[in-house]
Amino acid sequence: MARPSALFDESDGPPGSALRIAIDARKLHDFGIGTYVRNLLFQLGQIDPDTEFLVLCRPADRDLVASFGSNLTPILEPALPYSISEQVRIPLALRRERVDLYHATHYVLPPLTRRRSIVTIHDCIHLMFPQYLPNRAAYAYAKAFLWSATQQARRILTVSEASKRDILRLFDVPAERVSVIYNAIDERFRIPPDPERVEQVRERFQLNDDFVLYVGNIKPHKNVERLIDAFAEVRQAGLDHLKLLVIGDEITRYATLRRAVHRGKLHKHVRFLGFVPTETLSILYRLASVFVFPSLYEGFGLPPLEAMACGTPVVTSNISSLPEIVGDAAILVDPYDPRSIANGIRQAIEDRTLREKLTTRGLARAGHYSWERSVRSIRSIYDEVLQGS
Repeated sequence: MARPSALFDESDGPPGSALRIAIDARKLHDFGIGTYVRNLLFQLGQIDPDTEFLVLCRPADRDLVASFGSNLTPILEPALPYSISEQVRIPLALRRERVDLYHATHYVLPPLTRRRSIVTIHDCIHLMFPQYLPNRAAYAYAKAFLWSATQQARRILTVSEASKRDILRLFDVPAERVSVIYNAIDERFRIPPDPERVEQVRERFQLNDDFVLYVGNIKPHKNVERLIDAFAEVRQAGLDHLKLLVIGDEITRYATLRRAVHRGKLHKHVRFLGFVPTETLSILYRLASVFVFPSLYEGFGLPPLEAMACGTPVVTSNISSLPEIVGDAAILVDPYDPRSIANGIRQAIEDRTLREKLTTRGLARAGHYSWERSVRSIRSIYDEVLQGS
């Protein structure tokens, strides 16, 4: 393939110059990818102070990026993710900054990029569930740029064996070019909160009854509609004191969920709180009777591990990456069957022995995942690519 322009030549850095690695942090505040980017930057700031990391970020994030470490230099980049302008601006910025290696932290790797590159593909949901995209153009965009990134990057990182299988099945790449490095949870979820603060949260949200908790966005593949149907079954089966708390998004965006609440006559029993800070979320996990995550597809799935780290029993899906991530520390259910989800909720609440086992196993399982260990693995792959292996 001919190079489009000498402007994007890979070999224009001065001989003997210090190693310069660029990282795309423009999605710093996203849910899943944002968690990945924030922890990647923080750990690199701690474990590798001798390397200069150039962090492509939005102007508003300059100070936050700089706070991660003195070896992280913010490079202001106003081009939005998935925009036309990023296709030219990113390669030009990499050349201007004489970058040796570029890490694209989501699947768009501009074809004009002529530096050694690594791409993280968290999942292939756009190709697995095209019916949830807004139009055919969005599907064509995702397919084209995922394919381009897999062909162009020297190494592909992903976050579970399940996602690796999807990548290998959908794209013509050798298995050895795809490395699985697991995500981990924010360490704040492992720290028991102050009892006074717990009571403040309980009073603020008026949590006087036992409740089922869901955390995450409420896009269709998250399967919250079937969770609401399952919750209705649980109440009808006798656990009518339970409430359902949904955290992470606003119901006003999804008419199907409003209809599900109306169908089950659950207006007084289902609450949508939207986003809450990490400290508050950690307390809500601990106050919940059970955490339920019936997603149809996850590249990794952080919320079940966060709940486990807080000692909360977990019910989650028996498909996608979730069985791989939770192991034997959760009740696995068929996410396509509301009755299966309902049975899992009832088990987790009514079987005291099982609850104790889930809590013990969950705490141990959450402890297996470490951002420091994961980022050290990513850093070693940087070296492998720079050395040409």
